[in-house]
Amino acid sequence: MRMANDQVVSSVPSSLTVHVKSKVLEVGYEGGEQYRIPFELMRVYSPSAEVMGHGPGQETLQVGKKHVIIESLDPIGHYAVKPKFSDGHDSGIFSWDYIAWLGKNQDALWADYLARLTQAGASREPDFAAMAEDSGGGCGKPGCGSGGCGSH
Repeated sequence: MRMANDQVVSSVPSSLTVHVKSKVLEVGYEGGEQYRIPFELMRVYSPSAEVMGHGPGQETLQVGKKHVIIESLDPIGHYAVKPKFSDGHDSGIFSWDYIAWLGKNQDALWADYLARLTQAGASREPDFAAMAEDSGGGCGKPGCGSGGCGSH
């Protein structure tokens, strides 16, 4: 990664902290730069074929990911990490450069994502009824197995 004066700055973070309660990945760098990247943003911009497709124009809008969390974060060599999300998605490999890009551009990425959801008539909220049909029981809310969530 380069700064405006062409000084080379490493995109390798000095720290990564998964904050499950606040649903953010905190990324710190030696120079003091720090980002707090929401799990939902990481999930909907996952650099996987499932999300990005195999070329321009093949992206798939991710909906219903507001409550997704990172269950695990595995290192991939010395260049990336691979999160496993609570919705089962685990095919995105997040390079250090990609994580830095998400952190730097998260405001614009959020605005774009929300605009695309609105245009599609979709929501950040999961469709619990559809999840129940797919799973064969419960409403799909975390902790529900045929009524255990307290919602019905």
